[in-house]
Amino acid sequence: MAKKRRDKIDKTNAMRELERAGIAFEVLSYEPEEGVPDRDLGLRIALALGADPDSQFKTLVTETPAGGHVVCCIPVAEELDLKKAARAAGEKSLSMMHIRDLEAVCGYRRGECSPVGMKKPFPTLIDETAQLFDQMGVSGGRKGVTLILSPSDLARHTNATLADIVADR
Repeated sequence: MAKKRRDKIDKTNAMRELERAGIAFEVLSYEPEEGVPDRDLGLRIALALGADPDSQFKTLVTETPAGGHVVCCIPVAEELDLKKAARAAGEKSLSMMHIRDLEAVCGYRRGECSPVGMKKPFPTLIDETAQLFDQMGVSGGRKGVTLILSPSDLARHTNATLADIVADR
């Protein structure tokens, strides 16, 4: 997977939403790997972009017992702690959303999910380590596209709660 430069990248819903909100962001692109297992994909993308993996976040969508959804953003090399995330969201429990439901609910396919530009706003949690960085990376809403922006801008725009939601190592 190599970082690539494009003169023009087609805008995604996430980019359009950030532009409408007046939030500054940078677009980085990379050549997506085809037919490669998703294990450690976020880490491989961060390294291909020359970014600190701790500052690059993946977006996971969970379900509440009542059928609601909570979006969770955690560093790419970490695992989500569903119990911590449930407490932070004020829910009894959370479970991972089934991949087959992702596009219908969020408007994104697996590997493209961004906390910005979903079909509708959902409660959002961002791991508190995002505050350690001036800039963080999240999916741009399409494979091969990463958005770099301020964690405080992202949290404010998504009305996110910053909390410890990663599994202890």
